[in-house]
Amino acid sequence: MVRKPAVMYRSVKKRAYTRRKYMGGVPGSKVVQYDMGNLQADFPVAVSITVDEKCQIRHTAMEAARININRKLVKDIGRMNFHLKLRTYPHHILRENKQATGAGADRVSQGMRSAFGKPVGSAARVEVNQKIFTCYTTEANADKVKEIMKHGIYKLPSPGRIIVEKQN
Repeated sequence: MVRKPAVMYRSVKKRAYTRRKYMGGVPGSKVVQYDMGNLQADFPVAVSITVDEKCQIRHTAMEAARININRKLVKDIGRMNFHLKLRTYPHHILRENKQATGAGADRVSQGMRSAFGKPVGSAARVEVNQKIFTCYTTEANADKVKEIMKHGIYKLPSPGRIIVEKQN
């Protein structure tokens, strides 16, 4: 798996690298579900997480935030009182030029020659004020959901904010 820190993949550089059919051996996304909770009900309030900076969010960070938010929502307000939706998909493939380390590594590795890199994961490219997660709920649970969504922001690489909207 990836040996480099996630900070290296946070900034958006160059064009997106997304064509999976031309690449061999792309690791699968860790994101398991995109819709959780009560999918049939119509809820009057939408609480969303938006990001304040343009960045890339790795699939592992999105899954960590999703698990954290979903677990707290089920525990605090119950499975039938919300609909949580992950609104971004990790399309961009992250590459890493793996370097050999240890004794004799200088004879084995090629350094920066043909340093295109091998696929090591995926990330979602997000713009400023783009919604990452949205939780639909009742007005009675809106304050609890807002507090729970704050915990999801801590798992994301960009600072974020909570937006509460009334549905028609």
